[in-house]
Amino acid sequence: MSELTHIDRNGNAVMVDITDKDVTYRSATASGRIHMSAGAIQAVHDGSMPKGDVLATARVAGIMAAKRTSDLIPLCHPLQLTKVEVDFEVSVSDSSILCRCSVKLAGRTGAEMEALTGVSTALLTVYDMCKAVDKTMVISDIRLEEKDGGRSGHYVRGERTGAEKLPDDSLIRKKTNDDVKKNEKKELNIGW
Repeated sequence: MSELTHIDRNGNAVMVDITDKDVTYRSATASGRIHMSAGAIQAVHDGSMPKGDVLATARVAGIMAAKRTSDLIPLCHPLQLTKVEVDFEVSVSDSSILCRCSVKLAGRTGAEMEALTGVSTALLTVYDMCKAVDKTMVISDIRLEEKDGGRSGHYVRGERTGAEKLPDDSLIRKKTNDDVKKNEKKELNIGW
């Protein structure tokens, strides 16, 4: 397992110094889901929720949150995001809404936390907009789906590579930027 970068040799929390890192293209996509009652999902689908357009409000909240991640997560660097996109898939048959948040930037660090913050806040906003109709809603499965850029390279959840299984039995693949440039498929195992 690699060394924790947010802890100094004395065990103190520190902000990582990224001054000497190269500016590279970075992107990340996170997802999560909210489960609700059949009546609540139908009201979201029909646009009849008492507080108004649930998904439009949640989309704006997710975008705003991604842009403010460093104000919420203490050791995150402030980033100049160049794109934030929040999308929803409403499944009436499953009584759930899948949310995805994707972010892009050119910078020295980042993207994952911004995508995760965006999807988390969007789902919390759905909860807030629907709680008058259903207080039993459950937010679940918030996770990083894909990231690209930086030293750690490209990551895609669920691609089979022989890497160690994660706690939820999905598999991961990592490729370094050099491997992508050379069009080689060098796979790395990650220790958890």
